[in-house]
Amino acid sequence: MWATGAFLAALLAVPANCKYIVPGGRWHDTNGSIINAHGAGITFDQKSGRFWWFGEHKTEDQPEGGGVSVYSSADLGTWTWERLALAPVEGHPYISPENIIQRPKVAYSTSTDNYHMWWHADNSSYGLLLQGHAVSSTIGGPYKFVDATAPLGNWSQDFGMFTDYKSDQTYALYSNGDSVEGRDVYISTFDKNLTSLENSVYRFPKFDLEAPTIMQTEKSYWALMSHKTGYRPNNVVAFRADSLSGPWSQPFIVSPLNTRTFNSQSGFTLRIKGTKKTTYLYIGDQWDSNSVWDSRYIWLPIEVNEKQKSLELNWHDVYDLDVKTGEWSPVKGKSYSVQNAKTSGGAYKQEANFATDGVILTGIYGNVSTVTFENIEGSGKPQWVSFYYQSMSSILILPTQNFYLKIPDIDDMGFGDQPGGTPDRIGGSWQLRRISSVVVNGDVSSMQTLYQRDTHKGIILSTPLQLTLKKGKVNTITVGGLFNGFDYKGADLDQIVIYPAEN
Repeated sequence: MWATGAFLAALLAVPANCKYIVPGGRWHDTNGSIINAHGAGITFDQKSGRFWWFGEHKTEDQPEGGGVSVYSSADLGTWTWERLALAPVEGHPYISPENIIQRPKVAYSTSTDNYHMWWHADNSSYGLLLQGHAVSSTIGGPYKFVDATAPLGNWSQDFGMFTDYKSDQTYALYSNGDSVEGRDVYISTFDKNLTSLENSVYRFPKFDLEAPTIMQTEKSYWALMSHKTGYRPNNVVAFRADSLSGPWSQPFIVSPLNTRTFNSQSGFTLRIKGTKKTTYLYIGDQWDSNSVWDSRYIWLPIEVNEKQKSLELNWHDVYDLDVKTGEWSPVKGKSYSVQNAKTSGGAYKQEANFATDGVILTGIYGNVSTVTFENIEGSGKPQWVSFYYQSMSSILILPTQNFYLKIPDIDDMGFGDQPGGTPDRIGGSWQLRRISSVVVNGDVSSMQTLYQRDTHKGIILSTPLQLTLKKGKVNTITVGGLFNGFDYKGADLDQIVIYPAEN
């Protein structure tokens, strides 16, 4: 917790040339390993002059209870692995590998000169509903477990933390469970030592929301939260208020309808006070229930209109953020339409009035029905390529022992009553996604997998891959289908966009 002036002074030492931020991409640290820090909290540390990213450490063998990872960065684009800030302990009642350690957040207490980590602490059946606390004398840890408690005698599920930059007061944000008696979200004050909660200043009653985060602008407080649909994305909502104690506005959706917040869930917001501009980032998770450890990160600039009392997220495939000035700008790419792509097998072009060029490419199935984009211009260096697609999986065909079961179309808002019949219900039985293969210049040995989350009828979203293309207009990119749990069909393609290599 530091004054704005000290925060700004520390940022002045940060290099201006930052790496691109690519929502939904496979992000790697400086060692080349995929960044593993889900349900993130990001703390700027005055002592080190760096940003510190804390998150849930998940592996295929240990999707829960893997402890807390921490990475550091000077520019929010280049991340260095530091350590497991909080490591699991066999047999421990609260931080064993069998326990739930979710949404860790860290803040600094000037009164104790220590860093305090808080998180949602639970068992595998979510029967504890506690808040965990650990402490360290250095921001990178390791953190020593202190206790797990019921906040003000209440339950606590999804956890968030917010520090008011004007008052320097830190608050805990938490939903209090799924039971009928719960379904509230609380804002409660920490004591100055950040070792316990003192009192609740506001309760959001019975909205049945989770994943809370608060963003503070010069004139307003904005609370972002997600509906409760498990690992399936939904329409994140926001509330606005002049004071944390309320009154708060009615909730409103922050992203284009039917994008399910670009297939992400809220969890944190980051304020970047630069020399020229203050930028706010939405820090979300693109969860994958089939492989939680490989879930991606959706970080997007937040656009605020104080006059209209509105807040919204707009999609950017690739953008450049300068944490020194606080300025950001979208990176311009070159588009390649499916109009000019070559098809093989049963893949074909179909009229679509919602598509970029009025045409969508469908019927992509395995390696026998593919689409190839030709004359792609490359730089000879790794480049981000965004694949724009539509994935309609509202009619799912499931093979059973003797027949195929069709699950009919269901209302996208999630009120269908068929069990497992929609991605927008917590009891759904599958993750709606398509998986495609991407091959550059016919080299099958370098094939990459493209995960295309469910969209909605007529909704186009994009997923990025980093590909190495030969220099010049000599490249081909071929897209096929891979097995996604029930068939080999890839998503319908709209276009691809090639972005310039990073400096």
